[in-house]
Amino acid sequence: MPTSPAPDAQPGTPLVLVSGSGRSGTSSLAGTLKRLGLHVPQPEVEASETNPRGFYEPQWVIDFHKRHLKELALFNIDSRPAAVDLVSHYIASGAPAAELHGWLSGQLDAAQIVVKDPHAFWFAQVWEQVTAELGVDLRWLTALRHPAEVVGSRDIAYLSSQSDDLRLTKETSNVAGWVHAALLTERAGRGSRRAFVRYGDLLADWRSALAPVQEQLDLAFNTDLATPVSERDHHPVDDFIEPSMRKSQLTWDDVRTPDWLRDMAEEVWQLLGVLTTSPDDEESQKRLDQVHEDYTARYADAVALTFDHTRAASVLAGREARDAQRATVQQLRRDLEQARHDGAAAGAPGVGGREAARILGRAVVRRIARR
Repeated sequence: MPTSPAPDAQPGTPLVLVSGSGRSGTSSLAGTLKRLGLHVPQPEVEASETNPRGFYEPQWVIDFHKRHLKELALFNIDSRPAAVDLVSHYIASGAPAAELHGWLSGQLDAAQIVVKDPHAFWFAQVWEQVTAELGVDLRWLTALRHPAEVVGSRDIAYLSSQSDDLRLTKETSNVAGWVHAALLTERAGRGSRRAFVRYGDLLADWRSALAPVQEQLDLAFNTDLATPVSERDHHPVDDFIEPSMRKSQLTWDDVRTPDWLRDMAEEVWQLLGVLTTSPDDEESQKRLDQVHEDYTARYADAVALTFDHTRAASVLAGREARDAQRATVQQLRRDLEQARHDGAAAGAPGVGGREAARILGRAVVRRIARR
């Protein structure tokens, strides 16, 4: 986990790292900071149907995190407690840190930088190490959104075409992933300057929502957030942020998940809410650590309970893979025999080794294409 900065360390270029669970308003938050004068390293990820207003994510950073998570077979809001150790052992090689150092060292011309990526909390140690090496003042900013809304938003964005059974399974998985990501993100920012903001507050009144964030992160904005309403000039953020962006407004009544998981997620949500006004509240942090221990224990119980199911699924998957491989080999043999038959009928010489290899190669390509 990240360490506290040295007492005599001199602040360098402020870099605000926006991280946390996906679909929590991180894009809205990063887009707002960009319009308030912070620099997003270019090029950015392009807008899409799931996020038409833009992501405000540096393409390099997204590719960096996704590539390493893919190598570890991890997901953005992976619910597995063991994932933390997997990442820790993986980054011990120093390779991810070297990559990030090389990229970030070329991005420090701006006075203030904002880097948004919901995957970043997995690599908190790497960001802490590299920013310290470069003299960059790392500051964490987390967008908070109620877990029921996050689950609903992920359903809308990613699961609308899936079966009801899969969507129900993913609801529980996504709530668990939200809890895990929230706990890890909160712990990642300890020891650094940090702030939390509720997504609903940002959409309702972005000036009021970001006033404490500006103070907590010691940022310079291109407008005075304290200006009375009657004296305010129109700001680009006024055209960017609006309440209609909150498309998912589900409650726990709309989400089917185990009672203990619902209660745990709700408690984490409430505790993180305390951190919006007191980012380093000791009692909240202590309770969050206790919840984290409880989550890890309950996850272990769930894994043990489903051991036979998981083992059977693994056996069946292996059997299906072997059957598919056997079918492919049989089809290749039929293709080769057919080629030999066609050649003999045309009076051509027998199929030799190299020619057979070419036939098999073309057959493999056909088989892959059919899949």
